[in-house]
Amino acid sequence: MNIDLSKLNYTFQKKPILVGGKAMEYYDLRKAGSDIDFIAHEKDVVELILLYPERVKDLWGDLGVCPFEFEIWRTIVFFDYNYFLRDATEQENYFIVSLEKLLFMKALGMKKEKYLEDVKLIVENIINKKYEDLEKEMDHNTQLLEGIQNISYIEKLGPTS
Repeated sequence: MNIDLSKLNYTFQKKPILVGGKAMEYYDLRKAGSDIDFIAHEKDVVELILLYPERVKDLWGDLGVCPFEFEIWRTIVFFDYNYFLRDATEQENYFIVSLEKLLFMKALGMKKEKYLEDVKLIVENIINKKYEDLEKEMDHNTQLLEGIQNISYIEKLGPTS
């Protein structure tokens, strides 16, 4: 995924972090809309506001600047750049938020139907990826329990062998 940041006419001091629909698209969860959302370091957000003072948003204390198709935020529900940077995937000009942080971000907004649907897509993706290891995990559990007599499951779900 290549996102051209050159039209901003700005060089980021720290690579911004891609979030939102384009991050969903990166993880092959759904197609993105027309806007491109980033979390940026606060120094970059301030510098961008100096360049685009007529394109500023403040949503309940989350400060952002929205030139062209970009929405560049200092925070999302006061979670900042350093929070979203953890476990992000580095690209040439930006990072992509981790799937787990994207899930968290979408869960914060799940009162909106769109974000609730995104939560469901991400959770389904995570579960499907983990279940790719089901056979290996079941074999490991069998080894762990080897030699233990009289096991009586009070609940056991999943495939039977």
